[in-house]
Amino acid sequence: MKIAVCIKRVPVQEGRFAIAPSGTAIDEAGLKYDVNDFDLWAVEAALRLKEKAGQGEVVIVSLGPDAVQEQIRKALSMGADRGLQLRASAVPPDPFVVATALADALRGGGYDLILFGRVAVDDAFGATGAIAAHLLGLPCVTGISTLEIANGRGRARRELEGAQEVMEFPLPAVLTIDEGLNKERLPSLKGIMAAKKKPLEVRAATLAEPRVTVRRLELPAERAAGRIVGQGAAAVPELVRLLQTEAKVL
Repeated sequence: MKIAVCIKRVPVQEGRFAIAPSGTAIDEAGLKYDVNDFDLWAVEAALRLKEKAGQGEVVIVSLGPDAVQEQIRKALSMGADRGLQLRASAVPPDPFVVATALADALRGGGYDLILFGRVAVDDAFGATGAIAAHLLGLPCVTGISTLEIANGRGRARRELEGAQEVMEFPLPAVLTIDEGLNKERLPSLKGIMAAKKKPLEVRAATLAEPRVTVRRLELPAERAAGRIVGQGAAAVPELVRLLQTEAKVL
């Protein structure tokens, strides 16, 4: 089984964010970067499918500047076989542009499965995988939480609000992975050392004309400081009054 996993380099969400002087991007100074969480679960899914089959290849694909090679190497250290960087000075904010570049690189690659994370934690579009599937003319199931592959077909479950949806599909196919499918493995020292020698191809990315542009970024307003209205049962009447008159939630 040959599987491609598309990953994205994203800032670690625990960092403190600031807007760049341009007003249309975040200031990268002092930020740490890692593989998008959902994409790590997609890598793990690919590795488990390969291990279950006893053979195959897992290829990691990522669009971005050379700094993204660190995230590709992390996936390689988990057990993936080789990497492909689609070099671009930055990741465009338009998921159509990203999906087009990825689809162009994946087309004709003979992949049985192409996996994405359900959503990237930095922009939360959740559209790249589905757009790539459309461009490739492949069936697509998004946000899956269970997966079974056998005899050239797949069966996946999606978690809906108050319900579950079970989908069946032929291979090749594009899937986006949700939380709950698995937990990514930690790279071993042996895996980290081996990743340094695994092939990592670099190609210039072919970027389409963007359809979405960022006009302005703004940080959320600072929350007002809390206040203590009293202690014990005596504070309840004042608390209720404030919830009715100020918060207006009662």
